[in-house]
Amino acid sequence: MISRLSSYRAHSMRFGALAAACAVSLALAACGSSSNSSSSSSSTSTTTATIAVIKPATSGPGVGKPAVTIGDKNFSEEYILGQLYTQALEAKGYNINLHENIGSSEIIFKAIKAGTIDMYPEYTGTLLAAVAGQTKEPASAAAAYTEAKAYVQKYGLTLLNYTPFYDSDALATLPSYASAHNVTSIADLKPLGKTVTIGGPPEFATRFQGLLGLKQIYGVVPTFKPIAIELSYKALESGQVPVQVVFSTDGQLLSNKFKVLTDPKHVFGFQNVAPVVNQKVLAAEGPAFAETLNKVSALLTIPAIQQMNAAVSIDKQSPASVAHSFLTSNGLG
Repeated sequence: MISRLSSYRAHSMRFGALAAACAVSLALAACGSSSNSSSSSSSTSTTTATIAVIKPATSGPGVGKPAVTIGDKNFSEEYILGQLYTQALEAKGYNINLHENIGSSEIIFKAIKAGTIDMYPEYTGTLLAAVAGQTKEPASAAAAYTEAKAYVQKYGLTLLNYTPFYDSDALATLPSYASAHNVTSIADLKPLGKTVTIGGPPEFATRFQGLLGLKQIYGVVPTFKPIAIELSYKALESGQVPVQVVFSTDGQLLSNKFKVLTDPKHVFGFQNVAPVVNQKVLAAEGPAFAETLNKVSALLTIPAIQQMNAAVSIDKQSPASVAHSFLTSNGLG
């Protein structure tokens, strides 16, 4: 599941009431009002970010510690995760610079290896498939985490605790298309061959958790059309493609307007999120750094992340304000 940099968010912003649709069950998050957000701008360059000074808290375990640079990838869920981790650390006094919208896993992992960033949120299965080049799927979420952690340690990195929620790629279609072609599973696409067009981000064409895996595991060999992540649902609704790559935690899926095809052979793997962190940075920041991030991760259930995704993608709230409201509701803001 990464391709451009946008401007840093402003630290101070005003928050308003959320539309009722953004309320999160179990008091997980009340999404804030819209504010200036950098997540919508796009660029494939990683050298054109606008920098805003973010003033850290004046007290807390992070005061006086070296500044840390956090990066995130190129879709709204990553923007939310970047803001959640950044704001929680700032509330503890840490000095954080947030580089948003860096790009795909292949791109952002190069950035952390080069020291351009110190940390970013990653999906364990994607790290194994897209970065490590692993084609054998782990047997469980725990196994995926263990294997991913072992891989990054070779580069002086580590993984912190992974989230309860998992978010994998998925193939979605309109119910009308599924009914007309008797499609409920990815396997059902095999007889359609090249007559079915699958839309998805460009990297889907070269990943094992993409066209390569669809062919090898399911025997599905479709026509592929590159579609930007943010245009996924528009492409489906407009008829541009009959089948589209989406993310399983997308807020749009709460509407029941789309049918997600089952993945019985788990071609898209196990995709819990864990922060990838430079080990030297982790040691320099002290134990409260990892403790704070682990507290945030532990709160991120599937309902929580779906509601926050909906607030950003559908209700057009900013990732910064949604993250602020979630953290405040949970005593971490």
